Amino acid sequence: MKLVVAVTGATGAIYAVRLLKALKARQVEVHLILSRWAGETLHLETGLTEEDIRHLASYYYKEEDLTAPVASGSFQHQGMVIVPCSMKTLSAIAHGYAENLIVRAADVTIKEGRKLILVPRETPLNAIHLENMLALARLGVTIMPPMPAFYYRPHSIDDLVEHLVDRILDHLGLGGGTATRWRGGKKGF
Repeated sequence: MKLVVAVTGATGAIYAVRLLKALKARQVEVHLILSRWAGETLHLETGLTEEDIRHLASYYYKEEDLTAPVASGSFQHQGMVIVPCSMKTLSAIAHGYAENLIVRAADVTIKEGRKLILVPRETPLNAIHLENMLALARLGVTIMPPMPAFYYRPHSIDDLVEHLVDRILDHLGLGGGTATRWRGGKKGF
């Protein structure tokens, strides 16, 4: 399997790190794009550097490199995830403003009918954010805000992060993570 993973400067870098580790463990070929601010946020929130995260991917591209293979519809892949996804990036995708490699790769993913998952990080959401998300959802883009689930009684932030990463993997057809699944009934899970 071959995936494109992009990381923007929005808060929530830990989601990207955990997703990249999970994909590496599954031997997925990952084509990673980091935005200009992703490295800053990554270091601020996790203490990791861009170099640390690049080693979790098979290939790495800078946001400005519009000559990268992932900028073309002829580049075959099974999906793209933008985690975390800033509202700037989400807006650019919704309006076809492909000024950088992240937005161009997302635009190509949509036009080629491939899976695109956005993990937007913002709160509260205003009407502009919601309208942009709705426009993308109508195009078949999966909008997956990192909203925690509590039915499985998480014990730590790590539990919450892992649960979201497992849900992303489910949507990529790569399930089998550690997420507790709802089963209904009195116990629930």
